[in-house]
Amino acid sequence: MHGIGALRNAEQERRTWLESLACGARRAGHSDSVSGLTRGWLADVRFADYSDLFLDRERQGDAVGASLDADEAFLLNLVEKLIDELAHQARERNDPLMLQVVEDARQQLPEPTGGGATDQRQGVGEPVRLLAGVLTTLLQIPGLRRAAQWASGRSLLGQLAQVGRYLGRGEPDAAGRPLDARVRERVLRGMEPGRPLVVVAHSLGTVVAFEALQRYAGPVRLLVTLGSPLATATAVLQRVRPRPARTPEPVERWLNFWDRDDIVVCRPRVRRWMLPNRAGVLPVTDRVDSDGIWVHTATKYLRQPALAGPVVEALKR
Repeated sequence: MHGIGALRNAEQERRTWLESLACGARRAGHSDSVSGLTRGWLADVRFADYSDLFLDRERQGDAVGASLDADEAFLLNLVEKLIDELAHQARERNDPLMLQVVEDARQQLPEPTGGGATDQRQGVGEPVRLLAGVLTTLLQIPGLRRAAQWASGRSLLGQLAQVGRYLGRGEPDAAGRPLDARVRERVLRGMEPGRPLVVVAHSLGTVVAFEALQRYAGPVRLLVTLGSPLATATAVLQRVRPRPARTPEPVERWLNFWDRDDIVVCRPRVRRWMLPNRAGVLPVTDRVDSDGIWVHTATKYLRQPALAGPVVEALKR
């Protein structure tokens, strides 16, 4: 299950994800499974693509602004949490230059307007400009500048807005089904509860998987979450369903991976804030360190042997 981003090519991304997973499997000592992954005999693999549901042709002119108008408080909260996390990292690393950039970004935050309405003094579009400016400042941190895949704060804000749109439970279609329900229906389509399932979800997809699997009838041998925003408690975890958050009942094992340079991921507290299912399953978090740029990309996570190894072992079983 993919995360935030633009329109996807499901077949192309399916191949790319499998190639990356095969690379990680080889590094984990499972060279015998590489061809099984890429040629499809180790498992039936489906790339659940819901990206087109976020295309709103009536709002293509400024999707970021439309999302902010709908839930300005959410995005402000999310950006504040990112700033808090980066400030914590700067103090841990004893990095005064990083801390200065983070505090400069904090000073640029817009004042809450209350009730989600745009402050008339700011004018239409002003919260968008301000929050985009905050994120642009954060992206000047050397580690993030190297690791981030966004050209500007505005492009990052537009993709973070997708999380707010999903959790906003709005945007109904002609049949009255809100966006989040349509996304879950798309993801669950074609799954066979009579067969064991391994789920690999990235970014926003981890939120979708968490909610979709709550009512899934079949066994989920392994749930793997990558670069998950579930760890941002007040912004995300307190808005997912069910509340309080609980590991989905079908999940037999849950592995959560995060990269310290991934701006979408705060510190991995998700285990602390998650209740176990009846089998006692809680997420187990492992930190990975990717080289190069764009560490939030799913393929960077999939190449990690710590991730690919358990996935291949589950498929073999």
